[in-house]
Amino acid sequence: MEKAFVDHLVDLMQAVGPVSPRRMFGGHGIFLDGLMFALVADGTLFLKADAESVPAFTRQGLEAFTYRRRGKTYRMSYFQAPEVCLEDADEMALWGNKAYAAALRAAAA
Repeated sequence: MEKAFVDHLVDLMQAVGPVSPRRMFGGHGIFLDGLMFALVADGTLFLKADAESVPAFTRQGLEAFTYRRRGKTYRMSYFQAPEVCLEDADEMALWGNKAYAAALRAAAA
């Protein structure tokens, strides 16, 4: 089931560029030009965020990706994608480009 969801997301994200998925972390990472800018975990899409883009996510009440390991909770710099992205290619392009820009900034740092 998750593979079908990931395939759907990859199709929607083609407006961002020639993205490709890779299995990782028990889910999938979504990559463009060698940079991971999105991840799918437990059937949810998360997009890369940084200081510049986090406010766009938090204004919509979207949560950061977290996971537990050895009894401790870790928060990653990925936020849940807005629901509208899952069915609207234009919205996916807008948010996907924000996420890819955040990945580029992180890689440059």
